[in-house]
Amino acid sequence: MKTAPTAQSTLSRRSFLKAGIATAAGTIFFPYIARSNPIGANNRVRMALIGCGLIMGGHHAWAQSHPMIDLVAVCDVKKSQREAALAKLKQKNPGAIGYVDYGDIMARSDIDAVIIATPDHWHAAISIDAMRAGKDVYVEKPMALTLEETTAMVAAEKRYSRILQVGSQQRSDHAFRQAVDIVRNGWIGEVTEIHIDLKSDFPPVTLLPEEPVPADIDYDRWLGPAPWRPYNNTRVLGSFGGGWRIFWDYGSRKIGDWGAHHFDIVQWALDMDGNGPVLFVPKGFEGEPYHYYQYANGLKVTASLKGGGPANGAMIRFVGKNGEVKASRESLETTPADLASRIPSSSEFRAYRSNDHRQNWLDSVISRQPPICPATVGASTFDICALAGIAERLERPLHWNPEKREITGDPEAARFAKYTRRAGYPLPV
Repeated sequence: MKTAPTAQSTLSRRSFLKAGIATAAGTIFFPYIARSNPIGANNRVRMALIGCGLIMGGHHAWAQSHPMIDLVAVCDVKKSQREAALAKLKQKNPGAIGYVDYGDIMARSDIDAVIIATPDHWHAAISIDAMRAGKDVYVEKPMALTLEETTAMVAAEKRYSRILQVGSQQRSDHAFRQAVDIVRNGWIGEVTEIHIDLKSDFPPVTLLPEEPVPADIDYDRWLGPAPWRPYNNTRVLGSFGGGWRIFWDYGSRKIGDWGAHHFDIVQWALDMDGNGPVLFVPKGFEGEPYHYYQYANGLKVTASLKGGGPANGAMIRFVGKNGEVKASRESLETTPADLASRIPSSSEFRAYRSNDHRQNWLDSVISRQPPICPATVGASTFDICALAGIAERLERPLHWNPEKREITGDPEAARFAKYTRRAGYPLPV
């Protein structure tokens, strides 16, 4: 049962409805609310959490303990997760509220920002609705489920002048940042190979027997825009080793899960933000041992889904004519060895410095300056996740025009750029 909103949120919601909000099967579309002051009373940011599963635990602890944040609400369609998060929050803020419908958060004009950590198929709609409601957004990676959704998110970020940070936190890791400096400054010479280790793949997609829908979950709302499927606990399970991440309806499997992190660093290192590869080839096609994608200059990036591949123990390995870089989280190995500590000169490229991804977002919320991974950057990375996933599903190569953001010469593949959303859950604008 949905927790009753406060009088303030109820009035706010009513005022939205009186302003002419269109509704369809419970879905609410919010008009843009301009904010002259990006932060709330006493120079503190009032914040809500949407999706209280595994990854949100770290975000919750950070926000609840931060001296610049007032955490005031949580939202989840699973009662057990929502109540656990709310109980934790009430230890510090007894007046905090838990919601089933994220629309109740959007209707509250006293909330400045949201963190979104739902399954991937909900990222775009909630992010766009939040920006339209005048709120800044931190959305977990991958930022969307389809190419159409990323296009809409980039447009909304610009249209509503909001701060959006994609949770590609490796951009705020010193080891990956140093790897980017090394590659961008040519310290290992021309890059000839790039290899990524995505570790082991998820279990294969299988048919699941129908199970009774438990009282703990609003299953229709959990599915949202995704196709209707019979309920099974595995389908909605939050698990880093599988659960909903197995299914193409809700994510892009391992290619989108870990790939969203590693492809992002490759894009950054090659100065390809806003651009991208032109060819995607799936593992197994004509005997290919790994997934790979290729840039217009011929440079290939392999992605291993079994571990022990050509990344040689690193998450990402860059091989150049004069050396190489092996980068992992908080770990960097270079050849020559002194590159690991080399500092760019004043005339050389120096990557955007962020040592805390969430703090970087919060700083941007306050300053209104772009964060390290806005929607425009996250979209280019997600293109790779989506296209590699489409190639995997079709078991054949795809050709991509990154400037036009179009799949070329393959009408069947092009249909995967979007999907038919369930009635009542359209993509907001």
